[in-house]
Amino acid sequence: MIYENELMTIEEVENHIAGETAAMVYFYNDNCAPCHSLRPKVIDMVKNDFPKMKLAFVNTLKYPELPARFNVFANPTLITFFDGHEYKRESKYISIPQLAESIQRPYNMIFEN
Repeated sequence: MIYENELMTIEEVENHIAGETAAMVYFYNDNCAPCHSLRPKVIDMVKNDFPKMKLAFVNTLKYPELPARFNVFANPTLITFFDGHEYKRESKYISIPQLAESIQRPYNMIFEN
């Protein structure tokens, strides 16, 4: 299944990261139950708490070169970037409240001025 904002090449992922002040990449696969249950929570968090952050998705089974390029070894993995630099990486057991809290400060520093 292909989702909206799904990235399929290394160039697309790199352009997503470089082209946005705040970007998040969600690595998942279709056989991962936690990936499916976490996905709507991540979408809601970004939409409601970080509206200027751009969220994109990478299917690790369909495009195995992408997780290899970004050293992703588990699903789900969320990587948050600010100004093209990796800021936060979370894998497997992800707490949405803790993730939101950890990226709130740099997000506010960038976008509240």
